[in-house]
Amino acid sequence: MSLIHTSSPHARATTSTGRVMGWVLLATLPGIATLTGFFGWGVLINVLFAAGLGVGLEALVLRLRARPPGVTLRDNSALVSGVLLGVSLPPFAPWWLILMGMVAAIVVAKQLFGGLGQNPFNPAMVGYALLLIAFPVEMTRWAAPLGLFGAEAIGPGEAWGHFLGTVAPSDAMTGATPLDAFKHKGETVLASEFWADEPLPPGTLNAWHTTALAWLVGGALLLFKRIISWHIPASLLGALLVLATLMYASDPSHHGSPLFHLLGGAAIFGAFFIATDPVSAATSRKGKLYYGAAIGVLIMLIRQWGAYPDAVAFAVLLLNFAVPFIDYYTRPRTYGHARPNRGIKVRQIDDDEEAS
Repeated sequence: MSLIHTSSPHARATTSTGRVMGWVLLATLPGIATLTGFFGWGVLINVLFAAGLGVGLEALVLRLRARPPGVTLRDNSALVSGVLLGVSLPPFAPWWLILMGMVAAIVVAKQLFGGLGQNPFNPAMVGYALLLIAFPVEMTRWAAPLGLFGAEAIGPGEAWGHFLGTVAPSDAMTGATPLDAFKHKGETVLASEFWADEPLPPGTLNAWHTTALAWLVGGALLLFKRIISWHIPASLLGALLVLATLMYASDPSHHGSPLFHLLGGAAIFGAFFIATDPVSAATSRKGKLYYGAAIGVLIMLIRQWGAYPDAVAFAVLLLNFAVPFIDYYTRPRTYGHARPNRGIKVRQIDDDEEAS
């Protein structure tokens, strides 16, 4: 009798962190291209400067820690953090604002905790939340969708001047985001009256809606390549839509529609590119569903009663706090054991190895 040795049915080929992060960077291209097409050269300047700072700051800290930077930098995680923070900032952000955000993201939120795999919070969102709290004026002065080319578009030279701080953005070039404008419309103003007054620069809603769909395209690529699983995006967006629908059905005169909340801000971007961070997110499948749903609910609660209209960063960071608790109570039963090994946490890039 001969024995045939085969691999276990749940075994998967290993994928390097650098390759995974490379696919994440590729998936951001539709969103970056769409943002740039609507909001101008400032988007590219933000992304390139933040990405360069991410790599440079990580190399500097690794040198100070007497660790060789080459191996760590090849995982592309600092590059991803820079790109994610860069696309989150207003296109007319000055250089010092981006620098402060990247120091908070790479030095404080990542390297001071031990580097990739040890940070409990999403680095890009730590940087974004710090900037939003400390510099609300600069962070809420979003560009109007003047396009990349044309008579009204801001040219590369002028965009560079805004970045260096030698040119101040005018009121005609900036405006509130749809969520910000709607949140501050006033309690006595009905939603129909608000939209009838055309409170946003022309084309703003279309720009934000199209950008959200571009992030969805990138998210679909991540799902197709199995870089992320469907659990967090589906539960986050599902919970957000359910709560938005209930609020809108209860009082459509003062609440935004579900489609407005889905496409008018960073919900889709956050669902696919922020909440799914493999280090700071929940790890089990059941835990991912709870984690994503809780973020979706928090986004809507903060949008409705909090001080910040988009709320994705704060919702994600608050749930990062809860990840150890979620993982403790949702760790699956390992094959051959009668009970789940609660309290054991395993971090990995691919989806966790769960036994039925």
